[in-house]
Amino acid sequence: MNLQDLNELDLSNIGIWPAPVKAVVVVLVSLIVIAAGYYLDIEDRLAGLESVQKKESELRSTFETKQAKASNLEAYRKQLEEMKQSFGTMLRQLPDKTEVAELLVDVSQTGLASGLEFELFKPQDEVPREFYAELPIRIVVTGQYHEFGSFISGLAALPRIVTIHDVKINRGNAKEESSNLLLEATAKTYRYLDEEEGE
Repeated sequence: MNLQDLNELDLSNIGIWPAPVKAVVVVLVSLIVIAAGYYLDIEDRLAGLESVQKKESELRSTFETKQAKASNLEAYRKQLEEMKQSFGTMLRQLPDKTEVAELLVDVSQTGLASGLEFELFKPQDEVPREFYAELPIRIVVTGQYHEFGSFISGLAALPRIVTIHDVKINRGNAKEESSNLLLEATAKTYRYLDEEEGE
């Protein structure tokens, strides 16, 4: 079969075409149908499948994260309970309004017990915060270095929270050789705000 025979083929009478030509036409038509089916139907389905697979991967990741949290739920509950107890303990260390005066006396007595002389002990205005208030106390004391250490240790041992800020230590009287040191600082204690005060 040559090219001239192909030109003489009659499209209206396909049945008499030679078998090899029929096979080639069937293969070409099949390829065209498969390609059209792919582009018209299968491509959309493959894109949908890819989208669903991506969603499955995200859901699996979310599930694994939540499952890990759920498996540790009891540990989280215990940790939360410990935090609540710790927070409650810390809140009890914050004095209420009626205990502030006693705390100021405790700070003063701690300084005197350490051998310090108070030059200034001046409570400042209260500074409100979110659920507590700061009570700064400006102090100036004279004494020896080790007495300062004893004073700070005594403040740390108080049952209420007291912190020391802006510490400055200077020579007291430079003319005297055995003169005491001068400590200037701000001691801050904290008071829990009642619910009506916090609003």
